[in-house]
Amino acid sequence: MKKWLLGLLLGGVMGVFDGLSATIAAPEVAGGIVGIVIGSTIKGMIAGVVIGYFAYRVHSLAMGILFGLAVGALLALPIAILNSSQLGKPYYWHIMLPGAIVGLIVGYATQRHGVGKAPSLAKGN
Repeated sequence: MKKWLLGLLLGGVMGVFDGLSATIAAPEVAGGIVGIVIGSTIKGMIAGVVIGYFAYRVHSLAMGILFGLAVGALLALPIAILNSSQLGKPYYWHIMLPGAIVGLIVGYATQRHGVGKAPSLAKGN
């Protein structure tokens, strides 16, 4: 499986759990859990594709993990800012920490697994 596809699938699955964690961190948002799970799934899929592409280009486990962590946190930041302004409560850690963990896991998985560039069959003459 290609790295970007692995990232897309794993990011989507992890995004579901990221969204479901909202009911644990902030039980008062339980009424909007369907929208939260859908949004987190889409966010996870976007992060997965970006992280998978990075893993395709850069072959370093440490860099993949750090990049995944950063992408997960950065994609969660606008949602955290939006929720803070709308709800009047700071939910930064409740939103950004699970997003960063998703990115970290996807960064690790895409570096360790998945198929990179196919070896060239042409010989240099």
